[in-house]
Amino acid sequence: MVSNGQVVVKFGNILAKHCLDQRCSTELLRAAEHTQSISSQLGIVARVKAVTGESKASSELLLSNVQNLIQAVQHVLRAAEAACIKGLGQPSADPEEEEVAAFCQQWRKNLTQHRAKEALNSDRDELGLRKTRGAKAEPTLMSLVQEQPPQNRNIPKHPNPRKGHTVMDRHL
Repeated sequence: MVSNGQVVVKFGNILAKHCLDQRCSTELLRAAEHTQSISSQLGIVARVKAVTGESKASSELLLSNVQNLIQAVQHVLRAAEAACIKGLGQPSADPEEEEVAAFCQQWRKNLTQHRAKEALNSDRDELGLRKTRGAKAEPTLMSLVQEQPPQNRNIPKHPNPRKGHTVMDRHL
């Protein structure tokens, strides 16, 4: 969990660097920094729990930190969605930055296709408002991450990133 939190932090930092909208970039940096703090805290709690063994208090603290990390990751992904919609600048020749840009382009393409399909198959009431019954939810970055099959993910056994791995090689 800790190493995956670090992957999301790196993802958020790369996107913030290329975001064309300053407010979105600032929000994304804030969310990534918060995720970094919680991820580090979770690592510390996990190491302490490993040394102290089973206790109800340490298990509850660990669970609480995991839940906080999940919420922080969701915040980064929502901020990343806003950044992608506002627009991203061209990534440098760095493979990680190119990979992040391609991932975001795929999500934006999915979102555009979803919105076009919704417009063609409009299910609107007499006021022109979209009916919520039967409508599919718009794709999110979280759903795109969850759709990736596990066998295509390269998850190292050691929590430290190994040389040659890119930010999106591991699942979020």
